Amino acid sequence: MRVSLTRACRFYTSPITPKPSFFSPRAILNQPFSSSSSSSSHSSTPKPKTPLFLKPPKYSATLSDLKKWHNWAKALASSVRSTFADSDNGPDSSILFRELNWLVEDSLEDPSLIPQLGFQNNSQSVRLRIGLDELYGLWKQRIEKRKPFQYLVGCEHWRDLVLSVEEGVFIPRPETELMVDLVSDVLVRDNDGLRDGFWVDLGTGSGAIAIGIARVLGSKGSIIAVDLNPLAAAVAAFNAQRYGLQDIIEIRQGSWFGKLKDVEGKLSGVVSNPPYIPSDDISGLQAEVGKHEPRLALDGGVDGLDYLLHLCNGTASMLKPGGFFAFEVPISSFLVEVEFTFSFKPHKYHVVEIPFICTSSGSFLKTNGEKQCKFLKNYLENDSACSFCNVSIVSDFAGIQRFVTGFRQ
Repeated sequence: MRVSLTRACRFYTSPITPKPSFFSPRAILNQPFSSSSSSSSHSSTPKPKTPLFLKPPKYSATLSDLKKWHNWAKALASSVRSTFADSDNGPDSSILFRELNWLVEDSLEDPSLIPQLGFQNNSQSVRLRIGLDELYGLWKQRIEKRKPFQYLVGCEHWRDLVLSVEEGVFIPRPETELMVDLVSDVLVRDNDGLRDGFWVDLGTGSGAIAIGIARVLGSKGSIIAVDLNPLAAAVAAFNAQRYGLQDIIEIRQGSWFGKLKDVEGKLSGVVSNPPYIPSDDISGLQAEVGKHEPRLALDGGVDGLDYLLHLCNGTASMLKPGGFFAFEVPISSFLVEVEFTFSFKPHKYHVVEIPFICTSSGSFLKTNGEKQCKFLKNYLENDSACSFCNVSIVSDFAGIQRFVTGFRQ
């Protein structure tokens, strides 16, 4: 879990190469979704919205009218300049221009027509997945209400996945991708000892971590994805089925360990990216986050550690001997965005946390983002009845200490 979505970073880059995929994520996502075969058993579960790029192209407009909208949207983005960036580390105009291009790409049935937007008085009709009136409305929400771009288009690119997200569901961050690699490395070392058992992703949100781990486990293991938010549980089930993992991932709606009594002491692994923003800091977050992402997925209590300590205390009784855990831990940081290259969307950008503070003079000072990891490591080693061993701190793609891992004695 992290707290920035849109700040462009020009002084730091950290390219990520995702694991190779043997299928196209967008091709998988184009498969029909059947709620009857969803792994969620709640009949009252909300129905997830369809991502924009999956909607049928039932609208039409002339290229001239689309260009008129595009010019209006670009002018609106241009008017922002650095206002958002200066106020709360939000997007500047250059970021918004890129988002606008992606919105056009996802809206058009045939994105190859985009270059023709440069021609004047083009009466050619094009098919759209969304009406022009709604496009006007969406872009006004992006600029005037600071609604996250991922919520506008209804999806986020994560590892080699394209995951459905919508307002009310936490947007997965790229630094959390490493959680899947941590599990993969443990399974390689342990062979099938942990692969065959139950794994749990607590606070699953869109199901990103659960889906990533399920693909690592293959057909031998299974994973239970838990979230208190009924909409998140529905979206996670939607995403799991889109990738054909409904027989490996079971979605349970509930609070942390409350729905796991049947697997107590039997789990091969517990992973979680819990809420860890201190309560008093929520109001000062970037508008895209603080005003739109669910507080349930952000607020970690007075010092941000409430749920992490709860996880530590509960995991001891849930894991079988030798079982593995991995938790993402908060850091004190200046939050920035970096650009990555992905095969399915070469210009797609993501964000990471970089431990810097911006001073009043505009310079950047590195902060100590290691304290939380060291505190949690010490807590696990000394305050948990000696339940754990081999507790380690793991750095993320940017070299920031972010994860705490270990094993049940």
